[in-house]
Amino acid sequence: MIRSVIPVLTVVAVIVAAWYAACVPMNARWAQDQAVRAGVELSFAELVADTLSQQRPRLPAPHQVAVELWNTTWVEERHGRRGLWNTGSLSNRSLIFHGWVTLSATLLGFAIGTGLGILLAVGIVHNRAMDQSVMPWAIASQTIPILALAPMIIVVLNAVGISGLIPKAIISAYLSFFPVVVGMVKGLRAPDAMQLDLLKTYNASRVQTFFRLRLPASMPYLFASLKVGIAAAIVGAIVAELPTGAVAGLGARLLSGSYFGQTLQIWSALFAAAILAASLVGIVGLIQRITLRRMGMAR
Repeated sequence: MIRSVIPVLTVVAVIVAAWYAACVPMNARWAQDQAVRAGVELSFAELVADTLSQQRPRLPAPHQVAVELWNTTWVEERHGRRGLWNTGSLSNRSLIFHGWVTLSATLLGFAIGTGLGILLAVGIVHNRAMDQSVMPWAIASQTIPILALAPMIIVVLNAVGISGLIPKAIISAYLSFFPVVVGMVKGLRAPDAMQLDLLKTYNASRVQTFFRLRLPASMPYLFASLKVGIAAAIVGAIVAELPTGAVAGLGARLLSGSYFGQTLQIWSALFAAAILAASLVGIVGLIQRITLRRMGMAR
């Protein structure tokens, strides 16, 4: 375990050090301009200290992002003291509230995209016409920029009275179904000709071949694609919140931070989205290990 943790910590340390080093030149101009206006001259140590503690820096320092994450998630100032729980973790100022809004659309869109992707993959593998017609369209659909497609979907759905969670879920499903289709098709075609011929000698039907050979063989491919799909679903949910002027969700948090020049708010929302994505990918990985172990495909 130590051998696996040390390389990760080393990479993290290098990234943090490079981040701190980049903060100085990125934020130095503001500190120097303020010093000139005040008629003082900053030493190098004072310049570095100022670049790492600005309220609206161009590039926030890692500790500033960590403090902003903590303050907008759990802790608030109440009666001049720290350490009390936020006024309900579902306060509209809490990242938990915004994260839950984004997570709801993500999970719904991921479920829709996964179900659609599996159904399309089964049809593509078992039907030559679908293989030659649906698969090219599925590939072509991913060439459309999601930033251009998301407003169109939202406007069309709003015109027919569908708003709220559903449009965001549809955009998440749009991004998540393609990895599932590709991975599941690869997995369902993983059994070689000898295995398929063996089942034919046992007079196995298509349904029996599917459930006893193709589906078990596709599990590693399916879970690999699900990890990609769940991360893409989060991106879709966040992108869907941007053109709607949403007041809730991590996308709305990013948008409001960009409007008011709150770089700390933007970075904290970005890290919250990254933590959420990593957690979901980790959950899918845990389910993968349990499933494959029960199937005898992993230790």
